Amino acid sequence: MKLRANELLSFDGVMERVEQWFFQFADPQIDKVVMQALSEVSAMLFGRTTYVEMAEAWPNRSGHMADIFNSVPKYVISSTLTDVSRWNNSHLIKDKIVEEVTKLKAQPGNVLLLQGSADLFRLLAQHNLIDEYDFYIAPLVVGKGKRLFEEGNQLQLKLIETKAYKTGVVSLSYEPVK
Repeated sequence: MKLRANELLSFDGVMERVEQWFFQFADPQIDKVVMQALSEVSAMLFGRTTYVEMAEAWPNRSGHMADIFNSVPKYVISSTLTDVSRWNNSHLIKDKIVEEVTKLKAQPGNVLLLQGSADLFRLLAQHNLIDEYDFYIAPLVVGKGKRLFEEGNQLQLKLIETKAYKTGVVSLSYEPVK
C-alpha cells in the first residue's frame, strides 16, 4: 500500500483543532476531491489523540464518508491506549512503529491513509515511509497551536499537483525526494 499523509493546515502551519476553524472554508469541489481520494483508501493510520477524536465522532455518523471511515481497518499507534474497540475494525500498535508500518505498507491494497497525528507524521516522514503528502491549506493564520513541522524538521519534496478553491483553500500534493 502507498502511505498517504493528508493534513489540514492553517496558513501558519497549525494542524490541531481543525474542526474549530478549517470547515468554514468547505467547498463542494473540495468535498468531491476528498471523496475521490477516500475511495482509494484500504486502511487508515492514526496516532492516539486523532484516533480518540475520530472514534468519538464517526461511529454514529452515516453517509458515504462515514461508511468508508467506519468500514476500513484502522491502525492506532499508541503506547498508552489499551483498548481500541470503541471504533469498529481498529487495531492497536504499541511498539516497533517503523517496523509495523513497514509491514502494513507491504500488505495488498491501495492507500494507507494518515490523517492528523503530527507526532506520528514526523516519525514516519523521518524514516521516509510517507509516499505522498497532501496538504489542504486554509487562508487563515491561527496564531497558536500545534504545528505539523517543528523547528529542526527537514524534508525535501517534489510538487506533484496544486489546486486553488473558491474559498481560498489551496491543496498541494507532493512526493518525497529520495
